[in-house]
Amino acid sequence: MKKRYSLPLALLLMGLAVSAVLSGADTAESVAVRIDALKTAEPISPYVYGQFIEHLGRCIYGGLWAEMLEDRKFYYPVTGEAPAWEMFTPGPRSWDGEGHPYELLVRSPWMVIGDASAVTMQKQNSYVGEHTPEVRLPGNGRRAGIQQQRLGLVSGKRYTGRIALSGDPAAAPIEVSLAWGGGAGDRATVTVERLRSGYVTVPLAFTSGGTTDNGRLEIAGRGEGSFLVGTVSLMPADNVRGWRSDTVALLKELNAPVYRWPGGNFVSGYEWKEGIGDPDRRPPRKNPAWKGVEHNDVGIHEFMDLCREIGAEPFIAVNTGLGGAAGAAEEVEYVNGAVDAPMGALRAKNGHPNPFGARWWAIGNEMFGDWQLGHMPLTEYLKKHRGVVDAMRAVDPAIQSIAVGQAGEWSREMLANCADHMELLSEHLYWQDRDDVESHVAQIPQGIRRVADAHRKYREELPSLAGKDIRIALDEWNYWYGGNEYGELGVRYFLQDALGIAAGLHEMFRQSDLFFMANYAQTVNVIGAIKTTKTAAEFEPTGLVLKLYRRRFGKIPVRVSGDLGSLDIAAAWTQDRNYLTVAVVNPASEPRSLVLETAGVKIGSKAGMWKISGKNRWAHNLPGRKRGVDIEAETLEIKDKRIEVSPLSVTLYSFPVL
Repeated sequence: MKKRYSLPLALLLMGLAVSAVLSGADTAESVAVRIDALKTAEPISPYVYGQFIEHLGRCIYGGLWAEMLEDRKFYYPVTGEAPAWEMFTPGPRSWDGEGHPYELLVRSPWMVIGDASAVTMQKQNSYVGEHTPEVRLPGNGRRAGIQQQRLGLVSGKRYTGRIALSGDPAAAPIEVSLAWGGGAGDRATVTVERLRSGYVTVPLAFTSGGTTDNGRLEIAGRGEGSFLVGTVSLMPADNVRGWRSDTVALLKELNAPVYRWPGGNFVSGYEWKEGIGDPDRRPPRKNPAWKGVEHNDVGIHEFMDLCREIGAEPFIAVNTGLGGAAGAAEEVEYVNGAVDAPMGALRAKNGHPNPFGARWWAIGNEMFGDWQLGHMPLTEYLKKHRGVVDAMRAVDPAIQSIAVGQAGEWSREMLANCADHMELLSEHLYWQDRDDVESHVAQIPQGIRRVADAHRKYREELPSLAGKDIRIALDEWNYWYGGNEYGELGVRYFLQDALGIAAGLHEMFRQSDLFFMANYAQTVNVIGAIKTTKTAAEFEPTGLVLKLYRRRFGKIPVRVSGDLGSLDIAAAWTQDRNYLTVAVVNPASEPRSLVLETAGVKIGSKAGMWKISGKNRWAHNLPGRKRGVDIEAETLEIKDKRIEVSPLSVTLYSFPVL
């Protein structure tokens, strides 16, 4: 679309150039900035503040999802050996000396209580998955069972769950205990008085009497015969439909309008039908693309619950790797189909009669890459993409399809051959660390601009795009470097990264006619805007930027000019045009003084100001600790002719319009 230039007549009549200053150090370098309020561009799409969650590392399990137990469905056999993790050292920027090592479970976390030979894995008629642990009691009142340690507990906090048990009646009673210490009184116990040959699911409820990172859940008996543990679950009682309440609270602050799920590389091997129905009966599987186990506790229904809870739209990726058109069409019917359609009836059987009405659908993920399951030559994938979209649209013509792109030959050929089979084209961008902050920050807007330039060229050269407005969904973008401190790909972020993310938003604002959607990758732990421990959750500096801009930055971009040097400045009207917002990224280690000229509008003498900064480029946040990077807010009285901008900062101003 062409850029629009407009302003209400009342503001045109006011067209005065105003200079504003906020007092500051006289030694700060002066920069003249002109904001032309009359020269507006396409409105900023709210979808550029989107997020992405994938079944990878501790993004969902161990991050968003509230389940406290590892391997609750016994993917790994319980052998009596001690639990084992693959260990990785934190990255070099763990300046506090307390970075979390990357731990990948490679053997069962369940330990045997009593003689190791008391536990065997039964494959015949297993409760879920390939096998179920059976505990043979030694008799004579001796205790045997299984336990899991390393649970994070908080004193006075309630925990709830369930356990599926079967066994010989003589094996009862079975005691399920939550322990927070080694003393006899350091535990709470639920006693299951009766057993039978068929499985019975029993609710669990405990209140912890202590705070520890090494709590444990014990399942044991002293009777005769044997009992089987089909599955067990334990969550904080304040979970929100299975999601962690502390993490959900931060998601609500983030206020992202759309979430992409379930992948990522994961989706190219994902069977979505294994993630529906009774959660306790969904089979655990090896993660098809990444390390670890996919528990299938989180599927379509749980994802939709999360979106509804936080007020976001779902953006569902379908499997075009190992999957194809038939599976994608069935998934659309399950999500959006009427209750009298086969998949709609199955959805109703699983507890949701009304269609979910998901609008956004990603047609595969990074199918250009040889790392992707089901990767094929571009010429073959063009046919597959068209076939998948045709099948999905036959079920629901209203879906909005986002095709796989990669600036260059892949995006060009997708647009040339599949323009009638997409509404948006996906692009992915990641960046590494740079030695100096200014180049570290600048690489993000440069990369975004490169993709925008490529798409402008496609629009000029491709006949298939005539009369069409296929915009970009930058549905993965972020920095990606450093040690894995929060699980697989769980890198830490710093103040310097917050500056780069802000500058990236600025470039999307400047290219608002092209960028319709962007999904920060990812939301929690895995290259995430939020990091969690067992009992705490916290924003990364990058997450604070996304939160601030989503809430405070305007909607209608205006032109900014001047010799800005390393500063990155963006400006926009609010939707009602009552405020002019100006955001400044200063990656330098020195302050800057702005002489701010606003043409075509008169602004008030006071301004709201929100600043994100820290003591140095490596300033960061840790869950459960005082923030090293935060949002500072104040009201400023505009004096003289300068705005002082702090070093290593993102500062957002809101000027009332007179």
